[in-house]
Amino acid sequence: MPRGDKSSYTGKQKRKAEHIEEGYEKRGVGHAEAERRAWATVNKESGGGKKSGSGRGKKESHASSRKGAATRAGRARARRSDRRPRKRVGKRAAAAPAARLRDGDRKDWPDTYPFGL
Repeated sequence: MPRGDKSSYTGKQKRKAEHIEEGYEKRGVGHAEAERRAWATVNKESGGGKKSGSGRGKKESHASSRKGAATRAGRARARRSDRRPRKRVGKRAAAAPAARLRDGDRKDWPDTYPFGL
């Protein structure tokens, strides 16, 4: 079998590689590079071409897919936070932490609590 022969891959692996390749091309990667990356991803996830035979299968690792999804989610979250309007902090809001500190350090607080803890 010559190097680069895809005959030992299953139909599902071929479809997966095609789908990944389309995603790369949509993001502006050249055709040859997209194809190379797609097959590298399929090989990483499934361990190469699946050969027939009982007991020769291995579980697929979807680490690459999760990594890409996490990156995309992070990018989307960053875009949303950029569009979110900033909170306006007024004079009263800025003074509130100082007032809380002054009220919190009172020693008679447990004695003045209405339910007598």
